[in-house]
Amino acid sequence: MGHLDETAAELIDFRQSLHQCLNPWGDALFELCDAVLCSPHRVDSVPALSLEPEFRRSHGSLYKALERGEVNEEQLRRLLINYGPEGWPPVFALDASTWARRDAETSPERGFHYSASHHSGSKPIVPGWSFQWISQLNWAHDSWIAPMDARRIKPTENATDATISQVLRLVKALEESNGAGVSPLFVLDAGYDPIAIGDGLSKVNAQALVRISSKRVFHFDPAPPTGGRGRPPRHGARFALSDPETWTTPDAELDSLDPRYGGVNVRVWHGLHPQLMARGRWGKSSPLPIIRGSVILVDVEHLPKRSTAVKKTLWLWWSGPGEPDLDLCWRAYLRRFDIEHGFRFVKNTLGWTTPALRTPEQAQRWTWLVVAAYTQLRLARGLVEDMRLPWERRRSPSRLSPVRVRRGFPRLRAQIGTPAHPPKFHKPGPGRPKGTQKPPRTRYPVVKKAA
Repeated sequence: MGHLDETAAELIDFRQSLHQCLNPWGDALFELCDAVLCSPHRVDSVPALSLEPEFRRSHGSLYKALERGEVNEEQLRRLLINYGPEGWPPVFALDASTWARRDAETSPERGFHYSASHHSGSKPIVPGWSFQWISQLNWAHDSWIAPMDARRIKPTENATDATISQVLRLVKALEESNGAGVSPLFVLDAGYDPIAIGDGLSKVNAQALVRISSKRVFHFDPAPPTGGRGRPPRHGARFALSDPETWTTPDAELDSLDPRYGGVNVRVWHGLHPQLMARGRWGKSSPLPIIRGSVILVDVEHLPKRSTAVKKTLWLWWSGPGEPDLDLCWRAYLRRFDIEHGFRFVKNTLGWTTPALRTPEQAQRWTWLVVAAYTQLRLARGLVEDMRLPWERRRSPSRLSPVRVRRGFPRLRAQIGTPAHPPKFHKPGPGRPKGTQKPPRTRYPVVKKAA
C-alpha cells in the first residue's frame, strides 16, 4: 500500500484538489464522478449510477448535486494545467461538439448546431447545446488526449469571438503556470475563421494553424511605390490555391517520411494576406486591415491503410510570431483528429451527453465532471492492471487505452480512497403534500441565428 501511495501520489493529489473545486454539494459531485469511472458498463443511465458502491448517497442526490452544486471553473482550469502531461508538445486542438436536446422544450438557450449523426430536414443540424473543448495532443500512436478547457458556446454569441477569448484565457493560464518562453500551437479544422483568429491572437505569444479551402485566394504585398500618381495599391500578385500558375517558388520546403502516409512534402509561402471585404466582422473597419500569415501546402504519398478514398490537397493557414516549423505543423494537424477519439469515448463510454438535464448550467457542471474523470484515467495509466478481454492483445500498463484503464480503475480507487466525506444519514422528509400541483414549466423556442 505504501509503494502504491508513492506511485499514485500525483493522482491522489489531483483528486484532493478536485474535491476542493466542488462546493457546495461537493461530496455528491465527487462521488458522482467516481461512479462514472467505476461503473462496470458504459454510462447510459445517470440515476443508475446511484447503485454503484462508490456513490454512497440516494439517487435523488444525483440531480440535486447537478442543480444546486457549483464547480469553481477557474480553479479547475488551473488544476488541469498544473497536472498536464509531461513530455507532450505544446500543441492544442480545438473542436466543438453538440449535446443534442431535440425535444427538450423546457430547456433554455438551445440553438441549431452542426451534428454529423442528426439531421433537421436535409441539413446536418440539431437543436441542443454546443461545447467547445481545448485538448493537448501527443505524438504517440494512441487515442489519448489531455482536455484543458471546455466552454459552452451560446447561440447568441459570435462563435469566432468566443473561440478567441477561450484561447486567450488558456494562453494566459499557460504563461502563469509554465512561463512565457514557449509559444503554444492551436490547431483548428475547417469551419473556423482563420484570418479573424490569427488577428485575435496577434498580441499574444501563440500560434494558430487552421485548415482552409482550396478555393481561397491570397495576395502578396505590392511592389514599393514608384512615385506615380494615384493611391498606391494595397494588394500585390494573386496567389490562388486552385491555380498552380499563380504559385511562386516556396519560401521553404520539407520532405519527410511517415509510416502511415509514406512520403510527405510540405511547402510554405510567407507574407500572404487575403483581400478583406467591408462586411461582417470587418464592416466597421476603415481602412480594412492587412492581416498577414503563411500558407502551407501538405502533399502525402498515400492515405493510411491504402484507402480508396480520394486524396485531397491539404492547405493550412498559419499565423503567429516568427516563422512556422513545417515538421511540427503537418504532424500537429494530422494529430488533431485525436480529439475525435476523445469525443467518442466521453460520449459512448463516460456518458457525457447521456443525462436529460434541463438547464445549460447543469450541463456545464456535468461536462466538467466528465473532463475531470478523463484526466484521472490519464493519471492512472501505469497504475492499473490490464483486465483484458480474451480476444484482446496483452499490453503493458503504460500503453493501455482509456477503455482498458477504466476497467481497472475500481480496484485502484479502493486502494487510494476518496476525499469525499461519508453521507449524514437522516430520516426521509414527508415529501410533497398530497393534492399539490406544480405549474407548467416555461417553454423556450430554439434560438435561430441570422446568417
